[in-house]
Amino acid sequence: MGSERYNFNMKQALVAGGIAGTAVDVALFPLDTLKTRLQSKSGFKASGGFRGIYSGLTSAVIGSSPGASAFFVTYEYMKKKLGSIFPDSKYLPFIHMIAASGGEVVACIVRVPTEVVKQRMQAKQYSTTSSALKTIFNQEGLNGFYRGYFSTVIREIPFTCFQFPLYEYLKIVVAKKTDRNYIEPWEAAICGSVAGGTAGAVTTPLDVIKTRIMLSAKGQTIHNYSGTINTFNRILHEEGVKALFSGIGPRVIWISIGGSIFLGVYEKAKKTLCEYDILA
Repeated sequence: MGSERYNFNMKQALVAGGIAGTAVDVALFPLDTLKTRLQSKSGFKASGGFRGIYSGLTSAVIGSSPGASAFFVTYEYMKKKLGSIFPDSKYLPFIHMIAASGGEVVACIVRVPTEVVKQRMQAKQYSTTSSALKTIFNQEGLNGFYRGYFSTVIREIPFTCFQFPLYEYLKIVVAKKTDRNYIEPWEAAICGSVAGGTAGAVTTPLDVIKTRIMLSAKGQTIHNYSGTINTFNRILHEEGVKALFSGIGPRVIWISIGGSIFLGVYEKAKKTLCEYDILA
């Protein structure tokens, strides 16, 4: 039994994904800022505390729409293709893991540069987006914008391998419980919240590692981190296991609410586009 009410195309998935990405990033930006500052080696207060919690919003908005669009187009395309190759329902978790992982790899090409700028501004390293862009490019070149790319992908793939199979499974369960072969957007929002919060808690250490690497500037001698394994070992030896779960509270709250908004808005936007034959 499926959980899709409408047949949609990739153009509709592209637009719906962009709407969903922008909605969730703007709505939850303050929580994301607090999480970043809690994970900073400099400490919460030194990184800005509760001041300027919208620092870096411009960068986030610029990257959220194309990043989410890239994810959903890749995810939906791979899900359909793999579904035709492996039609047996026992392969669904595998299909969702592979499709979501592919979506994240593509989305991170767009997302990481904006994430680097956003997180450094959240940590009060730069005061404006333009100064952040100029300084990073002058000091680190184009590679500076992709600092933490692999640690981000390493974090996102386990996260998405938890989130999307669980999300798709919950959608099927809800559809069966309600004697329908589809679910409504508000139901998808609840499924997204549960799946996102669970995945967020499990992958918090990977998020801490990614944040430390992104906050490190080239030439920085103190608090400089490079490489996922090296960063993991340093945090573990210098600060203990507890530090690997820094910001888990805001992260779980943020991703639970974010999963609800992101997937709820995506399903609602997709439904609206299909109902009114927009981009059909």
